[in-house]
Amino acid sequence: MAVFLRVIFVTFVMFGLASCLQLPKSAKHYTYHGESVTTIEVHKADRKMFLLHGHKVLKEYHIQLGGNPVGPKHFEGDGKTPEGAYRISQHNPKSTYHLSLRISYPNDAQRAFAKKAGKQPGGDIFIHGQPYWTNVKGDWTVGCIAVTDKEVEEIYAMVKDGTQINIYP
Repeated sequence: MAVFLRVIFVTFVMFGLASCLQLPKSAKHYTYHGESVTTIEVHKADRKMFLLHGHKVLKEYHIQLGGNPVGPKHFEGDGKTPEGAYRISQHNPKSTYHLSLRISYPNDAQRAFAKKAGKQPGGDIFIHGQPYWTNVKGDWTVGCIAVTDKEVEEIYAMVKDGTQINIYP
């Protein structure tokens, strides 16, 4: 009987862990057939992100930023979200934060600025969902732009690699 209970317990634990660690669906399952997103605008002070087709707003999102969001990102670990003009450079279907889209920070000038200061500029800046273990309130990322998991699924489908992203103070 003890062996039987142990087998049931181990099976329960394994299935429980497997369900907690599930990755999002394959990228091919996220589709969008509307107007193309030509630009993304992020307004840090207002905690808003807009997906645009030309000047037309297709979608608007409330966002969460780095834990020290005022001012542009200069160095790794400063907790700031970058400011400036970038591109979406990659879709990541295996993100720790559900799904993610890489932002092309840092540029050459930002690398040079950090190097002159004897520091690293940081990197790995993304638009992403929430951590798999919880939904976090307030600004909490290390410099990324966070939305809900449902919203990042929509953004992931709507935005193509190479799309311009402008991040304003």
